[in-house]
Amino acid sequence: MVDGDGLMSRKVGEVVAAASTSFVAQCYELYAAPPLGSFVRTGTPAVYAIVYQVTTEPMDSTRPVLARGEGVETEEELQRNNPQLSRLFTTRFEALIAGFSVDDSFKQYLPPLPPAVHSFAYTCTPDEVARFTASLEFLPLLLNSGLPVADELAGACLRGAATAQGDGSAFLFRASRALAGQLSGDVPRLTAILRRVAP
Repeated sequence: MVDGDGLMSRKVGEVVAAASTSFVAQCYELYAAPPLGSFVRTGTPAVYAIVYQVTTEPMDSTRPVLARGEGVETEEELQRNNPQLSRLFTTRFEALIAGFSVDDSFKQYLPPLPPAVHSFAYTCTPDEVARFTASLEFLPLLLNSGLPVADELAGACLRGAATAQGDGSAFLFRASRALAGQLSGDVPRLTAILRRVAP
C-alpha cells in the first residue's frame, strides 16, 4: 500500500501466534522490528495493531547465549569473527490489536477473529496512521489492556501518530483531552501518561 506522499508500507514479518487481543510476528530480518508504539497491519480483512514488545532471542531456546567478545575491541569485530550469530537468533514483536477495516472504513474495536498464522505483517504508512487515529476510540483498548507497559505504550503510540497528522500539536491536544476523559478518576496515571505524550 502506498500513501498520498508515495510512502510504502514495508513487509516486516509474519504472524506466528495470534489471539483475539494481540499477535506475535517473527521478523524477516534480525533487529528489524517496528518500534514501540508504531502501527502495523496484518491479515484480510486488515487488522491494525500497536507494537508493544520487541524481543530478540535464540532460535533454539535450549541453547543459552554465551558472551563472545572478551578478546575483541569492538562489536563490529565480534560480528566479523562470528558470522554465524545472525543465523542463530530471531527478532519477534508483539502487537496489541486496536481495530480492523471493513470496506475501507475503520472499526476501533476487536475483530471477530484474530489474524491467521502466517499472515504477513506490514508497517503502516503515515497516511494509514493518520486515517486510523483520526478517531481515538481505540484508546480504551490500549488503556484497559492490562499490559504492564500500557502507559508507556499510550505515550509512544500518540507521539508517533502525531507525526503522521497534518497538525501534530492539535492532534496531541485532542488526544490529551480524550485521555482526560478516559482517566478522570485516576489523576496520577493521567498525569504520568500526559508527560509521555508531550513531544
